[in-house]
Amino acid sequence: MTTALARALNPKTIAVIGGGAWCTSVIEQARKFGFEGEIWPVHPKATDVAGESAYPTLESLPDVPDMAFVGINRHATIEAVRILSAMGTGGAVCFASGYTEAQAEDHSGAGLQDQLIAAAGDMPIFGPNCYGFVNGLDRVAVWPDQHGMRPVDRGVAILTQSSNIAINMTMQRRALPLAFMLTCGNQAQTHQAQIASALLDDDRITAIGVHIEGFGDLRKWEALAYKARQRGVPIIALKMGRSVHAQAATISHTASLAGQDAGAQAFLDRLGIARLDDIPSFLECLKLLHVTGRLDSNGLGTISCSGGEASLAADMAEGRDLHFPPLTDTQRTDLRAALGPMVALANPLDYHTYIWRDTQAMTRAWSAMMGPEQALTMAIVDYPHTDQTDWSCATQAALNCVAQTGQPFAVTATLPELMPEDVAQRLMDGGVIPFAGLHEALSAVEAAARSAGQDSDPVVLPSTANPNVTLTEAEAKDQLAAFGVPTPKRRVMQADAACAGDMAGPFAVKGVGLAHKSDHGAVQLGVSAGDLRAVAAQIGTSEVLIEEMAPEGVAELLIGVTCDPAHGYVLTLGAGGVLTEILRDSVSLLIPSPRHVVEKALGELACAPLLAGYRGKPAADMGAILVTVEAVQAYVIANATHVSEVEINPLICGPKGAVAVDALIRKART
Repeated sequence: MTTALARALNPKTIAVIGGGAWCTSVIEQARKFGFEGEIWPVHPKATDVAGESAYPTLESLPDVPDMAFVGINRHATIEAVRILSAMGTGGAVCFASGYTEAQAEDHSGAGLQDQLIAAAGDMPIFGPNCYGFVNGLDRVAVWPDQHGMRPVDRGVAILTQSSNIAINMTMQRRALPLAFMLTCGNQAQTHQAQIASALLDDDRITAIGVHIEGFGDLRKWEALAYKARQRGVPIIALKMGRSVHAQAATISHTASLAGQDAGAQAFLDRLGIARLDDIPSFLECLKLLHVTGRLDSNGLGTISCSGGEASLAADMAEGRDLHFPPLTDTQRTDLRAALGPMVALANPLDYHTYIWRDTQAMTRAWSAMMGPEQALTMAIVDYPHTDQTDWSCATQAALNCVAQTGQPFAVTATLPELMPEDVAQRLMDGGVIPFAGLHEALSAVEAAARSAGQDSDPVVLPSTANPNVTLTEAEAKDQLAAFGVPTPKRRVMQADAACAGDMAGPFAVKGVGLAHKSDHGAVQLGVSAGDLRAVAAQIGTSEVLIEEMAPEGVAELLIGVTCDPAHGYVLTLGAGGVLTEILRDSVSLLIPSPRHVVEKALGELACAPLLAGYRGKPAADMGAILVTVEAVQAYVIANATHVSEVEINPLICGPKGAVAVDALIRKART
């Protein structure tokens, strides 16, 4: 590592400040893990801690430490960090809690965290409220508890905001080589993305996994993703928050579609960071990335000696972004030669048990299954916990396949406990991915096949202004039209004076001042010029909006934007109209998103066939739709300091244009 964090993450001297079981454990764990540098306990009364001679004060230390574990109370931690920083210490782990994470119970926490940041100055600090780290590459543990890591020459790094989850993951028995486990705690000063960026400088780290509770500084994540792409090191995420209830749709449909997690997912997609939903799949994906790196495609081949397992693989892959490429002529010829005439050839393949125990025949069959359109081929093998002797043929066949072809190959146990650790380690040493669990394997392959993303403009940061104004529909359309959104010809009039003027019928008549006009019966369509005044009187509002009716379209879309305080402006595209929230057919992006990204997202909607022309009907004018989306983005970018929500629902999409027939804008008063 070439950054300022390098000294802190690979220290030669460690100061341990405080007494008690936690600080004793830091020293014991460091020595147990093989740390050969100096350890200096600091305690005002003790003469030694865990067998190491103690020093009464920081000022009495024999030299400036490279790293310090600060294991004292939250108030004393601040003064200790100030002294360490003034000494020129390389970094500090702040173990104490009771800072911003405790604000709900103790309002002083935020103030204390501010004091801690000021005390640290330029010295990197991890936490507060964190366990520290274990560096498996250099045999360094600054860690106050037991862990399950072992020294490795190369491997993956995991950064988590939860110390307890970190401990659990170090205890994995899946043959995953853990190079680094680091907890970030509150990230008061040193951000999770900054640490990950520093780890990218170490060529021994093959992949990085981040457990994220909240992103914090979006710009740091954008910088990390850019550096990871440049370095060719994949990053995956275990992101919390998917289950948070969607934000209440107080006014717009968009708010109910783009719940709090939509922005997080859109941000991860933009960064090219694949997301896993559970810890086992997260660990299995890191294992895959360690062995092969990202996969070239989502093509998968599976081979097993059971029709039940073949069907299970196919069924469990259903609904995932995976596909089983049909066998090529070459594959069929080679498989037929290896398996004989009794086996039905397909992908997934059930090769029966005719060749079991014949390692060379298994090698020929399994390698024949490794087709050009498959990014990964996996053999499904469950090793018994009673006697594995009869399964050594499968292990060797898998090793032979990789040695002979150099292509990605995995051995997958349907149940995690049926992949023994010693077998997994042997497979891993030979370049075979040993998957513990079929669900986990499929999740890992799906994630590893996702794009690494591409360089894009920074996301527009969210407004912090309080949205206290909701524009009328006419006002919203006027503002959007100024940026190029196509809208109908219209006028706002007193209901008792409603008339067509220079507009051509038929007309839409709408009440002014109501959020969900259709729910109040305040929308009438197809009104003739002669009936305008009578219909306006029935609407029930003193003012009415009269518009020329838009021509009939082939589809209705929603284009919505919500200001997500954590992730920026979320652009939601979906099926529009009165059934928007029932259909829930939508995709989310972040602003700004270029035209090709928007077009791809529209193609992912369930209603995409309507836009393309369904059952002989004409296609929608995609150019007009894209221009409208660009206009909405331009409006938001120009008003990002105060806009909160923008919605067009529906956008009537026809073969020769698109028209926004309803619009809403919420913003702060300016």
